This record gives sequence, C-alpha cells and structure tokens, in this order.
Amino acid sequence: LRRVLLDEPARHPGCTGTRNYRDVLSDLKAQVAANHRGIALVHQLCAEYGLDVVQAYMVHIQQTAEAAVRALLVETRRRHGGARLQGADFMDDGSVIRLAVDIDEAGNAVFDFSGTSAEVYGNTNAPPSVTYSAIIYCLRCMVTSELPLNQGCLAPVTVVIPEGSLLSPSEAAAVVGGNVLTSQRLCDVILSTFGAAAPSQGCMNNLTFGVPAVEEDGKRYEGWGYYETIAGGHGAGPTWHGQSGVHTHMTNTRITDPEILERRYPVILHQFALRQGTGGAGRHQGGDGCIRDIEFLEPMSVSLLTERRARPPPGLDGGHPGACGVNLWRRPAPGGGAPRTLSLGGKNTVDVRPGDRIVVMTPGGGGYGQP
Repeated sequence: LRRVLLDEPARHPGCTGTRNYRDVLSDLKAQVAANHRGIALVHQLCAEYGLDVVQAYMVHIQQTAEAAVRALLVETRRRHGGARLQGADFMDDGSVIRLAVDIDEAGNAVFDFSGTSAEVYGNTNAPPSVTYSAIIYCLRCMVTSELPLNQGCLAPVTVVIPEGSLLSPSEAAAVVGGNVLTSQRLCDVILSTFGAAAPSQGCMNNLTFGVPAVEEDGKRYEGWGYYETIAGGHGAGPTWHGQSGVHTHMTNTRITDPEILERRYPVILHQFALRQGTGGAGRHQGGDGCIRDIEFLEPMSVSLLTERRARPPPGLDGGHPGACGVNLWRRPAPGGGAPRTLSLGGKNTVDVRPGDRIVVMTPGGGGYGQP
C-alpha cells in the first residue's frame, strides 16, 4: 500500500513516482519518531511540574508574545502617525502581492492582501498557511525582546486574503513553488512595508538533479535524486548592511559540503563563491549573492525553480536594487569547439549530458537609504 501511494504521481502524464522509495520511507519514519519523542518529553515535563503548572505557563508564554507584538504595533503606528502602511512586490511572471496594514491604538492590526493577483497557471500559488507563517515570522523578527515563537504573536492580527488569489488559490492549484518562492516574496513585502529591511534575494534557488526509477524486463531499478537550495544576498536595514551568501527568511536547510556532494553523486563542483558587487548600493549595502557551478559526469535530469531572474530585489528608502539572479547551461561543443551557453530563465527542466555544467548565480539583496 505504501509503495502504491508513493508511486501514485507516476499515473499522470509527464510525472514519475518517488525516485527513491527507501529514502522517502526513512524520512517518514524519522518524522514519526520525532513526534513520539516530543510526546515523551511533554509527559516528562508534566510529571515533573504537574499538568496545571505546565498549562499555566503555556498561557503565560502566549500572553507575553501577544503583549510584545502589540507593543511593536503601537510603536509602528506612532512612528507613522497612524497612517496606513502599504507595500507591494512583483513575482517574475508579473503577479503582484499587495499589502495594506491598518493599526489601531490598542495595537490590533489588519493585514489586508486585497489587490494581490489571481492564482497562476503554474506552481507559485501559496496556501493561506504560508501567509500566516510569513506574518508570524516577520513579527517575531521585528520584536526586540526574547520570546519563543508561538501563536500568541498572531493574537492582535487579522488577516484578509482574497479568495482565488495567488495567496488563497483553489484546491486544484499547484503550490510547491508557493512554499519555497512566494513565501520569500511575502517576507520581503511585509518587512519593507514596515520599513524594517529592504527586500532580500526573495528566492530559495531550488536546484534538483537525478534519475527516475524505471522498470525494465519485469525488474524495478531504483532512481535517485538530489535537492539543494542555494544562498543569496540579504537586504540591508536602517542600521546594518545585508549579509552575503546566506539563506534568508523562510528556509531551514544547509547546503551539502563539496566533499560529500562529489563523493555521493556523479558531479564536480567547480565553483561556490560570493557573487561580488551584486548587493544593492545604499547608506547600508545589500548582501551579495552566490555563484554555484556544477559539472555533470553522467546523463540525468536537472530542474531549477527560482525567482528574481526578471525583476531585481528593490532597495528601500532610496537604496538601490540588488542584482537579478541568472541560471546558465554550459554545453561543450562536439569536436572541442567553443562551449555553448544558454540562459535557462527562472524555471526550467533539462536533460544534461556528461560534461554539461549548470551555473546558478543568485540574486543580491536591496540596499537601504541613499548611497
């Protein structure tokens, strides 16, 4: 039954099932084990302090978070003279995310995304949960006091998301890019609307490669896949320069060490370096993006799911934009001639041959303030 469920996507044209059944099953087992461990620790905590005390402190933690966020919102309202905060940013396909924030004297805020584009014929649609995650993350970033992330942060917040929009699509919409791309753009919109930071690379720069599982002569041959997200430039802020070559906002992955990458997979990593001068100029400089150049030693499929290839990360308060990202496919010419270089755009899938190279140049972050 498990194998049938994991191979379900292969019934659809142009799709494959899981590339490596054992890896997926191991991931699921690890998640179950983590949940069991969490349950055991909560039981241990209740046994040590008593259920009443544990539940009381759960409430205290949420109340503390709510008070901290209300204080932030009240101060933001005072700083802007009670005016509505407004911001917007565009995806590479031209879709816009619009935000208006109204804050009352008690520190209640309405985050209104009316005016955001309709859901797209693609995979960058984002379920409402992604918007809520971006809001709670950004609020926690802007609160200066130490507090654990919890639902109390959203107690003063009302969220308005138009049905059928990029941020609240229909059930039939594709959403994988919403989790890894649109989530980043949401953070840029929220933080720049509050004047807290210039937009960052706005993208996780998703790179995958591998071969699918196949069945030949009644035998099943397991495929394999590799997935990495590549760092870029962070936007600058009112008192600080943006960091270079870092993951920004809605991501939680570390990239594979070169030694491990080259030992496990048929690839050579030619370059992984900062992309100098790609951060936007400003009173505070945006962070630089990265260059990652990978050569493939065997035939395989390579996919790129990226953003900020057509529209750069804007600066804030007079700062200059960071540089757009670029994805290149370098192919050796037959007979040893000059290699052919093709631009892949932001989103593409190609079949590479031995000697082909994919070069991912990630965006820089926007600058803050007049240079």
